[in-house]
Amino acid sequence: MTTHFITAEIDPQETPVKLQQEIESELKKRGEPLRWAATNVDGDTQKVRVEAVVTQETVSS
Repeated sequence: MTTHFITAEIDPQETPVKLQQEIESELKKRGEPLRWAATNVDGDTQKVRVEAVVTQETVSS
């Protein structure tokens, strides 16, 4: 298993619950989230910047 630091940009959602669900869904595409934080909202692009640490399974040969 390896850990990775990633960033993602997410479109704002109608409610905080929907935003959290969207963030978790996006992060699961990249691995299993250990922790994440919304670190910025860009006023120009209207994107929420998320920084996260995820784990990914290591494939052994």
